Amino acid sequence: MIAGTLSRYFGRRFLSAVMAVFAGTLVLTALIDYLELLRRSADIKEVSPLVIAQITLFRVPFITERVMPFAVLVGAMFCYLNLSRRLELVVARGAGISAWQFIAPALIIAGFIGVVLTTVYNPISATLREYSTRLEADLSGRDNSFRSTGRGFWLRQRSEDGQAVINAKSSRQQGIELGGVTVFRFDADGHFRDRIEAKSATLEEGHWRLEEPRFYASGMAPSDRETLLLKTPLTPVQVGESFATPETVPFWELSSYIDHAESAGLAAAGYRLQYYQLLAQPFYLAAMVLLAASVSLRFFRFGGVQKIVLGGIGAGFALYILSKVTGDLSKAELMGPSIAAGLPAALGSMVGLIALLYQEDG
Repeated sequence: MIAGTLSRYFGRRFLSAVMAVFAGTLVLTALIDYLELLRRSADIKEVSPLVIAQITLFRVPFITERVMPFAVLVGAMFCYLNLSRRLELVVARGAGISAWQFIAPALIIAGFIGVVLTTVYNPISATLREYSTRLEADLSGRDNSFRSTGRGFWLRQRSEDGQAVINAKSSRQQGIELGGVTVFRFDADGHFRDRIEAKSATLEEGHWRLEEPRFYASGMAPSDRETLLLKTPLTPVQVGESFATPETVPFWELSSYIDHAESAGLAAAGYRLQYYQLLAQPFYLAAMVLLAASVSLRFFRFGGVQKIVLGGIGAGFALYILSKVTGDLSKAELMGPSIAAGLPAALGSMVGLIALLYQEDG
């Protein structure tokens, strides 16, 4: 009876601490992003602060989704620190409650937060992110609204004229409008025909409209046109799936994106990694709880609060770096996506458990 009551109490304290840290991060992120958007839109005439606020509102869930693991880590450390300062953990130990019993509620709640984050929060944040991108594009205008894709995206299509491979340096509306376009055309037998470089391309029904294309063919001088209609069997949905970044795809749609990318001959490593990372989210948050507990349960018995707090934050940051490294290895197809997504959570949990076993007597 006492153990159940204490478990519920510790669970409420942990949840309130995590939500307080997350809410503070949410407000701070919204404020910084709002000020940054105001600065970027200063040269645009007749910009309403309400529109900027709406864009910020849609962008913030996508940004704060990435900081939830740190909210759990800091919230757990703050919770156990406060319980130690008020000697509540000492009283619980005196009542025969072990450290594992008041860590268990936090682990269960962290796992539940991870499930909600993956199945509910992620689809909402991805959808709102797309809305914010459209609003920002409409605000800044066509010429400035292309989103850079770094090395660019590649797309392959087949039509009655043969095969074409399209590369775009930038995109708008998830691939419907492309900038910095290069098209490599092949005939029906797979022999190279020519290369086309265009300022932009817009997907219309049954074709791409290339603006200011320049043609390069073997043994011929380059030639220019005003426009070119390049036939395509692709639909806006298929193009959007190919040009969408894995982070902006809702969890429930990732499976179809993976299937489409593979059927189109495109790399699906990024989508697979995102899928497995979202599946591993509950275990990753539980690992953060174990790391926080391993460095915060003995604060006021042994001193060194500042060093131990920094150690906990450093351990969480190291786990974050590890997840980025394994993610890059998976995208380069040097590591399986399931291993890349599960390794940080497994390693963090192992380190936390070993530290707790070393510190506690059960």
